[in-house]
Amino acid sequence: MYRATYGQITAYAARRCDSPQDAADVVAETFAIAWRRIAEVPEGEQATLWLYGVARKVLANHYRGEVRRQARSVELDAEMADLYEAAPDSGVELTAIAQIFRTLPDADRELLSLVAWEGLDRQQIATVLGLSRNAVRIRLHRARRRFARALAEADVHFALEGRLTPAEGRFS
Repeated sequence: MYRATYGQITAYAARRCDSPQDAADVVAETFAIAWRRIAEVPEGEQATLWLYGVARKVLANHYRGEVRRQARSVELDAEMADLYEAAPDSGVELTAIAQIFRTLPDADRELLSLVAWEGLDRQQIATVLGLSRNAVRIRLHRARRRFARALAEADVHFALEGRLTPAEGRFS
């Protein structure tokens, strides 16, 4: 069964994963589950379909894990911002910015972090969050506007190379 279906399951995973390493992990986990549940594996062509179903569930777990890792990454990024908030010669009120950033809703912080720290575009963010590109565009616009409004209300004045202008309420 392994030899007969390995190529199909690998192709299935590769088309759905962002990296070959992730696809290899999905394939390995799929066949490990098949080995543990060998008594449940149907015969013939049904075995391939059964493996596709297992791979689909393994991929769903993989995606959930990615979302959790992204959330932890946002927390780490906030902690890293705290480390550099008192950097001398920065000319930027990083302490105030970090505090205001922490007051934003989790969803806003996640979106802004994926753009600013992870460098992801809207399509990539949509993939990460399991949303449509349009939903990401709308949510990102609203998050930027809320962040800019919070900065303006706190009267934070700074220059981040033109990336955020509180008066305009948007990132460039």
